[in-house]
Amino acid sequence: MRKINEFLWEIEKEGDMNVPVRIYANSAIAENMKRDRTLVQAKNDACLPSIVKNMLVMPDGHEGYSFPIGGVAAFGADDGIISPGAIGFDIGCGVRLIKTNITEKELRPKLGALMDAMFRNVPSGVGSKMNLGFTAKQMEMIATEGVGYIVKEGYGFPEDQERVEEGSHMKGADYGIVSDLAKQRGAPQLGTLGAGNHFAEVQKVDSIFDEKIAKLYGLDKDMVVIMLHSGSRGFGHQICSDYIRILMDYQKRHKLSLPDPELAYAHIGSKEAENYWAAMCAAINFAFVNRQIMTHFIRKSFADTFKRSAEELDMQLVYDLCHNTAKLEEHEVDGKRMKLYVHRKGATRAFGPGRSEIPSMYRERGQPVLIPGSMGTASYVLAGREESMLETFGSSCHGAGRVMSRHQALRDIPSSKTLSTMKSKKIEIRVRSKKLVSEEAEWAYKNVDDVVKSVEGAKISNIVARLVPLGVTKG
Repeated sequence: MRKINEFLWEIEKEGDMNVPVRIYANSAIAENMKRDRTLVQAKNDACLPSIVKNMLVMPDGHEGYSFPIGGVAAFGADDGIISPGAIGFDIGCGVRLIKTNITEKELRPKLGALMDAMFRNVPSGVGSKMNLGFTAKQMEMIATEGVGYIVKEGYGFPEDQERVEEGSHMKGADYGIVSDLAKQRGAPQLGTLGAGNHFAEVQKVDSIFDEKIAKLYGLDKDMVVIMLHSGSRGFGHQICSDYIRILMDYQKRHKLSLPDPELAYAHIGSKEAENYWAAMCAAINFAFVNRQIMTHFIRKSFADTFKRSAEELDMQLVYDLCHNTAKLEEHEVDGKRMKLYVHRKGATRAFGPGRSEIPSMYRERGQPVLIPGSMGTASYVLAGREESMLETFGSSCHGAGRVMSRHQALRDIPSSKTLSTMKSKKIEIRVRSKKLVSEEAEWAYKNVDDVVKSVEGAKISNIVARLVPLGVTKG
């Protein structure tokens, strides 16, 4: 890697690479990326046809399935490709932030009861189900209309849909193109958290770094907020599995070679690409609705615990955004405006001020960027910057990023260490399995403070607020 500045590194184009690889990280994080296949995968991804400008790796970058988590790649809208491996299995996985009008002092006496209620009302863990009884027609509406539809069904506030990325749904979704197995897996899982690094966390605003933007986002110091991290569950996972198989066959039929066959892609305009796009959009809408239904039950948990309505508690949605997607966007590349299919896998939009995609109430200052930490550590709210539009296709990191595999974490980190650390921090935890406590321990992840400082140092996003956990529910 060639060092460009304190927070930017480059692997020059060589061999079959069509573009350089750019890594946004401080020295310690960049060096750590050499420990796994992150940079090897990024170089492979730079070989994809029609890739534009640079293959990007965010500071939370780590080895993934064929494409690093924390990776960003853009392809021309006319002659480009779409690749499920560059989007991820948990299509539409993302984060949302909900604010309240209560403080930690008011919360503390009821924190245990609140976490019990949230753990009861929002099923979590592998195979968790809600079974809300949606009909086949309702499932089709969920997958095509997204949050707007489910709010009309009574799950949320009308204004919620204004504060969800993409205007609360992806256009172009086709539920009919989705396999029966994906539908069967997804239907009973709406309203559930899942496992892995997914969580519902009660936090407080610990520090404000930008008063003006924090005020615009509705955040005050010591305010209790809720951060929710989940995705499309088995619905999106099955869609990704289905189309990786379909596109591997496409590769063989068209005699296309790749450094990694798991990067299978289809050319824009092909039937395979159009079908995957329609199914992917359905999965993103499913993920939006999944988080919306969980928000409904989190609000119910607060209302039941505090004997006040969610409206009285001012439980407004701040924002909801995804980090496993492909989006058709317009960007400036070398002075020319281009329409691009921007693939983000474990990376989130960080659009700067003025972009029409940003909700009108935030447009003046830039899009909220929500960065969860690891279990027991801080999370952050950032704001997109104009520089990110030219540097990273308006993209930022999505979290802390792993430094240990789950197997290594299980082997090296006893659950007792995490539980005692969280107890010392007065964090209430509700978890299905002690095994998960080890898998998701803070030592298995990068230091989120360093990750966030890297994206700020690279002028991709501004730090707005730091949030610290008070209670967490996990799978």
